[in-house]
Amino acid sequence: MHLSALITDLDDIEAGDDKRLAATDIAGMTSDSRDVKAGYLFAAFPGTKLDGRQYIDSAVQKGAVAILAPSGTKAPAGNAVLLEAGNPRRSFAKMAAAFYGRQVPVLAAVTGTNGKSSTVNFCRQIWQSMEHAAACLGTIGITANYAGGITKSRPGLLTTPDPVTLHAEIAELEASGVTHLAIEASSQGLDQYRLDGVRVTAAGFTNLTRDHLDYHGTMEKYLAAKLRLFGEVLIDGGVAVINSDTPYSKDFRATCEKRGLRIIEYGRNAKDIRLARQNPLPDGQFVELMVFGERYELELPLVGGFQAENALCALGLVLAEDPDNRLLHMQGVYALERLQSVRGRLELAARHPNGATVYVDYAHTPDGLETMLKALRPHAQKNLHVVFGCGGDRDKGKRPMMGEIATRLADKAIVTDDNPRTEDAATIRAEIMAAAKGATEIGGRREAIRAAIRALGPQDVLVIAGKGHEQGQIVGKEILPFDDVNEARNAILEASK
Repeated sequence: MHLSALITDLDDIEAGDDKRLAATDIAGMTSDSRDVKAGYLFAAFPGTKLDGRQYIDSAVQKGAVAILAPSGTKAPAGNAVLLEAGNPRRSFAKMAAAFYGRQVPVLAAVTGTNGKSSTVNFCRQIWQSMEHAAACLGTIGITANYAGGITKSRPGLLTTPDPVTLHAEIAELEASGVTHLAIEASSQGLDQYRLDGVRVTAAGFTNLTRDHLDYHGTMEKYLAAKLRLFGEVLIDGGVAVINSDTPYSKDFRATCEKRGLRIIEYGRNAKDIRLARQNPLPDGQFVELMVFGERYELELPLVGGFQAENALCALGLVLAEDPDNRLLHMQGVYALERLQSVRGRLELAARHPNGATVYVDYAHTPDGLETMLKALRPHAQKNLHVVFGCGGDRDKGKRPMMGEIATRLADKAIVTDDNPRTEDAATIRAEIMAAAKGATEIGGRREAIRAAIRALGPQDVLVIAGKGHEQGQIVGKEILPFDDVNEARNAILEASK
């Protein structure tokens, strides 16, 4: 593709000779100098740890024919074309969209501290029940349902990938026939403009609680990043789906009203999709819904009140395609009865021979842990147990908060290691234990899980929190194989002997 075609619709780019632009063919794009190949465009901008401008000369030596960099960057040696931009991250995202050229017709993006993975997966499942070729993309990877009932999964993505990876994946899905796609929109991804080239037709907001302050610094900046999805990324005429039960809903509503966007509210007090009644069942819950004025009663095969909220957000995003279509309302609502839990999101990992149940969940924030434990309490006829820890090299302020929450809401709590990364694991546990009165400290996560399962009595419930779907434990800079679900099942087998 000619370089001139990549910047046709960008007014933020300062470039040189138009003839050089038209004559320069771009074979690929990257913001990682290690991935540069002959004919590539290299995007060089400051990052959180490194400044890509330091690697411009290296990229040119590897064959880069164009450099995208902030305004004022010195022209590189050689023949590479320099493109200067006031916001090079946004320009890079839009250039990636132009390079790959394909967009899925219906694309929903979900942001929020908790619930993104479940919500996008529930969207895919609802669309699949309507016989759409649908997919979801995010933390857990990519899952796609194609014509003929074929399902393909690919793990291992960031919550919101870099623009090149994201648009390559979207283009591949669209070329394979996918018409409906739901993606996660992380605060870092939004702050770094990774989604700015994506044609988002519906945007969902789940909740906002303390997380990622090691990156954003303040809750105000964290909120501002989330609001970008609705204020700048969502297309004109798109639909916003907002959780009315969170105190931040007013901020999202105001942003959408300023743009004249249609809003679908969901929640216990919502006017559009209202959770009117909710009763726990052994392996799910009975819910009564009011959907645009119509009453529905159904059994939702998901444990936990917050999972009902995620399901309603997904329903709103599905209905956003045609909000006034009553037939679509009915199809979407009754598809909820066939939802399956998402890997590592209140996943039923095992049942103890004595009748106790063991769940694995990704909750790794104070609000996530509190919400999850409150959701499981009605399902524990006797004791509620939790095994959890906190990640290293992350927000230290949440450690005592999570310790207090665990011991307040669970009958028995074990503090263990999560992903200590480069921090001392014992120090992390000590910071949690300082506020975790009555908790037991067991450093090794494997032994902590086994100890918790040995302590289970009939009709108890155990949740292993923090890592969810993850297949490894990060110790230092090494990733050691570790799967909470497999560890729980192995421990149950040992306890059964």
